[in-house]
Amino acid sequence: MKDRIKPKVLVILGTTASGKTSLGVRLAAELNGEIVSADSRQIYKGMDVGTGKDLKEYKIGRRSIPYHLIDIVSPRTEFDLAQYQSKALAAIRSIINKQKLPIIVGGSGLYLQAIVDNYRLSAAKPNQPERARQAKLSALELFSQLQESKPDFAARLNNSDKNNPRRLMRYLEIVASGGDGHFQKGEADYDFLLLGLTWPDKVLRGRILCRLLERLEKEGLIAEVKRLSDKGLSWERLRSFGLEYRFVSQHLAGELSYGEMVDKLGTAIYRFAKRQKTWFKRWEKQGAKIKWIKDLAAARKEISRWR
Repeated sequence: MKDRIKPKVLVILGTTASGKTSLGVRLAAELNGEIVSADSRQIYKGMDVGTGKDLKEYKIGRRSIPYHLIDIVSPRTEFDLAQYQSKALAAIRSIINKQKLPIIVGGSGLYLQAIVDNYRLSAAKPNQPERARQAKLSALELFSQLQESKPDFAARLNNSDKNNPRRLMRYLEIVASGGDGHFQKGEADYDFLLLGLTWPDKVLRGRILCRLLERLEKEGLIAEVKRLSDKGLSWERLRSFGLEYRFVSQHLAGELSYGEMVDKLGTAIYRFAKRQKTWFKRWEKQGAKIKWIKDLAAARKEISRWR
């Protein structure tokens, strides 16, 4: 299939607090598009404030912009990369069949690469005897094994992956099945345009802190974490989601004062954003062509060239 006849798919990527959702929704309204989320935590129901779903932003006037892969599973449910890829590709096909433009929006690098680079994830079959042995190990022990087997890949995992034993067991299976099985790319089925939102570090840090305080003081982040705990989600499970859920859980458990929580969480989110930047730079070295932009006008310019 020649590139010129491949269906087009727009990708809006960037760090946390970069404004991806707002930009993606605005472009969806202009381009007759629908949003496909590429966020490893927004898939979970009830985790709204901490994951920055910002569902109110999916409305332009009286018009609601359709979205996919948000609020699809319980936070008790394990959800891996292969499941994400399968559902995301199905959503993309559905949107194209409606003669609309799929717009992938997110900052989870592994999820984005699985779609854009068309990762082949089905080669490794579950190894039940090995899983039974690994089930006795902690997430830290499993992650250490992954670091030994595939240090480059292990370094890219986010906090949710690092603290999720079932995901780590799956990653170990994939690595064991062929070494680089996780990185095998397939031929691209779509004509992707990758637009990356970028901010100077100082500005990004300010945006992160402002957004954090907004979520804590006006949007009920602490109440959200308490509600999830009251519904039976363990502190261990909540902390496995990292960042907001980890530090707010520590505050609710009496391990951190409010001030300590804000300081530590703000720093952790900023460091996470820096890791996201590093991921995107590494992806560019691997061949990804990301057009870095700062606003809607720049996005429109790139899109007009692409279409």
